[in-house]
Parts: sequence; C-alpha cells; structure tokens
Amino acid sequence: MANPLFRGSAVALVTPFQNGEVDLPALRRLVDFQIENGTAAIVACGTTGEPATMIPDERETVVRETVKAAAGRIPIICGTGSNCTQTVIDTEKRYRNLGCAAQLVVTPYYNKTTQEGLYAHFMAVAEHTELPIVLYNVPSRTNLEIMPETIRRLLPSGRFIALKESSFQMPLIMEKVSAMDGKMALYSGNDDMIAPLLALGAQGVISVVANMYPRVTAELTRLYFAGDSDGALNLQIKLLPLVRALFSEVSPIPCKYGMEKLGLCSGELRLPLIPAGDGVRAMLVKAMEDWKA
Repeated sequence: MANPLFRGSAVALVTPFQNGEVDLPALRRLVDFQIENGTAAIVACGTTGEPATMIPDERETVVRETVKAAAGRIPIICGTGSNCTQTVIDTEKRYRNLGCAAQLVVTPYYNKTTQEGLYAHFMAVAEHTELPIVLYNVPSRTNLEIMPETIRRLLPSGRFIALKESSFQMPLIMEKVSAMDGKMALYSGNDDMIAPLLALGAQGVISVVANMYPRVTAELTRLYFAGDSDGALNLQIKLLPLVRALFSEVSPIPCKYGMEKLGLCSGELRLPLIPAGDGVRAMLVKAMEDWKA
C-alpha cells in the first residue's frame, strides 16, 4: 500500500465532558498527550467519542478544536457515519473545510440494508462529499458486515482509501484484503487484533486503549514494522487483560473511568451511557495495576 493516510497507532479519541458540556481545555490536553506519546492520527467523533449523544454543533466544535489543537502535526479523521445517507453527506459538508485529512464512515445501523443498499449508500457518499473515505466495519454494533465483493465494487471510484476492520472473522478479513488488492489500507479496529491484522498487511490500528496508553499501542506497531513480530505479539498478549477490561461494558464506559483514574479527563458520560459498575471498575483497576507491574 503506497502512502497510507497513517502508519502506526491512531486513537479513537474520547470526548471529555464536564458538567454536561464538552470540555474543550481537556480535549486540547488530550490531543497534545496523544501526539507527545507517538500517536500517528486521531479520529474525532468516532464511536468512542460518543457522537450519537451530541448535537451537530457540538460535534462540529469537537472536530474543529481537535484539528486546531493538532496544528498539522498528525492527520485528523472526522467521523461522519450515520444510518441516514443524507446525514453523512450533510455532516461532511460541515467538516470539509475544517482541515481534516479524511472521514470515517460506518456501515449503516439499526435500519441496516442489503449489500446492494450498502454499495448505493457508500457510492452516494463518495459522489456527494469531498473528504477521502475510510470505511468502518463494526458488525458487533451495526449487525451489518461489509462483504469483500462490495469492497471490490467500490474500489474503481478511487474515493475509498482505507478499511477500519472491527470483526474477528479472520478468513473473511483475508478475503477483504484480497478484494482491496493493495488499493486501500487496512487498519485494525480491535485492540486485541492488532498483531494478527498487522500480519495480514494492516498499516496499523485505530485504538481505544490508546486513549489511556498511547505509547503502548504505538510501540506495538513500531515493533512489528521494525521486523520484531515476536516482540509485537508478546506486547499484544500482555495487553489482553487490559483490553478485556476496557470492553467488559459498552465502550467508552470503562475507558472514561480509566482515564479519570489516570487524571487525563473527567469520566463523565452522557445518557444513555452511565458510569461503570463496581465489578467493571474493580476489573479495570486490577488490569491497570497489573500492567504497571
């Protein structure tokens, strides 16, 4: 894959809240924290950023302020995905002149669609937006899988630059790699699948763990690209308890709690998300303590 958007570890950045409002000073601090610790790109208003709980003006502010804080140091990818095609198009129009490098577009959820409808959805986005498109496949949230043949049909448009893959079906992922034919970059969307997808040719990860430990995910990818696949695999295995804890309740509930414990930002969430339960908190604290040990 020539000239991918980024190579290494990107973060699906949380949106910090304080007293019901977006905490812009905390957001700026988080951007600096990520860049200082080796993060190669930032996704603003991806799933982890809770965009579904924010009004359009808030989402635009988050994207704008993330780009401003990054100040050209690393690329910013904005989440524009929706289960409504026109909403994706309208959202991209709000963001296209803010300085983002690309848009992340998830497969439609709730109403879902067929593969033919999925093709039509993504082609409409391609035809009516300007930012390069990173496809986002996350069947655990959408109950919809973008299939290899659909990817193959989208390629000739030249508008699709990458796939964020958040499934665990390795044979199907290999078929998608074949369908992309080197014309799109692959990124792991699962923190427990970074090393396996790197072995399939992925250019890196779009990570949740990186919100708390950006240097770790950056190091995992660095080791692999430096030729130390064993070192990358060992680090991946060491990460597993932490990943399990961070996804023991709906993300970013545990992640926000962990970030508060680390003093990075408030753990505040917006309904319908609620704070982590006692069992999840204990599980995450133990994983964090074991990690430091």
